This record gives sequence, C-alpha cells and structure tokens, in this order.
Amino acid sequence: QVQLVESGGGLVQPGGSLRLSCAASGTIFSLYVMGWYRQAPGKQRELVAAISSGGTTDYGEDVKGRFTISRDNAKSTVYLQMNSLKPEDTAVYYCFARRTNYNSYWGQGTQVTVSS
Repeated sequence: QVQLVESGGGLVQPGGSLRLSCAASGTIFSLYVMGWYRQAPGKQRELVAAISSGGTTDYGEDVKGRFTISRDNAKSTVYLQMNSLKPEDTAVYYCFARRTNYNSYWGQGTQVTVSS
C-alpha cells in the first residue's frame, strides 16, 4: 500500500520561508510524477508544483520564482521550498504521486498559514 506522509507546515510571517517534505513508501518512488496541490478555504484545489521522474518541473503561476520543488529518489522524498511567502499562500498543501495507467495517491495534507 502506497503512503505519502507530509511534514513541514506551520505558521510563518509574510516574507518568510518554509520547506515541506513528503515521504513515500510502498511503491517505486522514482517512477512517479510527484508534486503538491493546495486548497484554501472556499477555493478549488490548485496545482502548486510538480516534478517528473526525470526532474522536469512545473509550477503554478502564482508561485513561480518563489517556490522550488525537488526530489531525492534515494530517500523517496519530494520537497517544496517556499520563499517570500504571502498571506494568499495560506492553504492546506497536499502531496500527490501519479503515474500513467496506475492509481494516483494523496497525502493527508499539511496546513500552511502565512500571517503576521
């Protein structure tokens, strides 16, 4: 059974930084596209960032230039470095894993709150 466990969320002031981690188990991590979505209250879930098995990255427009996604296949972990955080980045952040013709998987979510 595939499990995704997120960590690193919390409360940070505007302009601050956080790093989220998502550790995967129960699958061949390196074969999956990994990434993060977020959902703020009253809003639809939106893509934050994704990284392919080969390291190609994709970012949502609102986070380009501020967030960086990376992966460590040896540790089966994907990271999201978030800099220059804004109050509008406040949301629950969900890790995901997807692979063509296979099931997709989601983490339980971690809360990120940007507030002074």
